[in-house]
Amino acid sequence: MPEANDLTRWLDELRGGDPTALDQVVRVLYGELQTLARTRMRHERSEHTLSATALVNEVYLKLAAHNRIGAASRTQFMAVAANTMRRILVDYARTRKRQKRGGGEVPIPLEEVEEFLSEEEAEEVLALDAAIARLSERNPRAAEVVEQRFYAGLTLEETAQLLGVSDRTVRRDWLVARAWLRKEVAEDMGP
Repeated sequence: MPEANDLTRWLDELRGGDPTALDQVVRVLYGELQTLARTRMRHERSEHTLSATALVNEVYLKLAAHNRIGAASRTQFMAVAANTMRRILVDYARTRKRQKRGGGEVPIPLEEVEEFLSEEEAEEVLALDAAIARLSERNPRAAEVVEQRFYAGLTLEETAQLLGVSDRTVRRDWLVARAWLRKEVAEDMGP
């Protein structure tokens, strides 16, 4: 299993600050990163300006800006990548909302602007992000379970392993967090 050994070595070097290690980690995990990005993009509009490949590239650029990435395993690296994808998509939603309101920029005719998200979809992404932030303040582990399950696409078992808790604990956190988030997002979105 040389690829797994290589990945472990590259992750160790990445944690140590080796700038070339990220290239190797991404090379080994590229297929999984693409799958994760495609899964995330299924939740976005079909006319989205980012493709799955572009999202992986954006993640790479964001991660490359860091000197060290503290991921000791494939699961931990994929969790970091998933959280980075989430931040990128939330940033795009914020930009979309800001552009809709003018954002202090020179107006551009609507027909010249490629649609990213509808106003309602952008609001929903932002409401979900705000709700996850509030959940993180109230119940950090439940918020982490949501991020790993929803954004990283980890199974209950993988999430439990990553967090160092039992499958049963993750299952309970997942159920409670989803119900709480539904209520919070619905309240944020209004009638």
